[in-house]
Amino acid sequence: MPEEKEETKVIGYRPLTEEQKRLMNKAKELGNQLGEFIENLNCSTEFDADGRCLAIARTEIQTGLMWLNRAIAQPETFC
Repeated sequence: MPEEKEETKVIGYRPLTEEQKRLMNKAKELGNQLGEFIENLNCSTEFDADGRCLAIARTEIQTGLMWLNRAIAQPETFC
């Protein structure tokens, strides 16, 4: 008889619905596409993008994605 798998609970988070998982995965997919786009701009030999602006864009997008995922997951605690 197979053993039942015990689900690991992350403190402050409730189990996610399938829709929440789908939305979070979509946000991560889009975030990775943006990160790749920024990296391509940074490495471009055809276009000289401002490195400081790219670094700020990278950081702000990461912050925005964190908030987007918190909006989807709706954690129950402060951190």
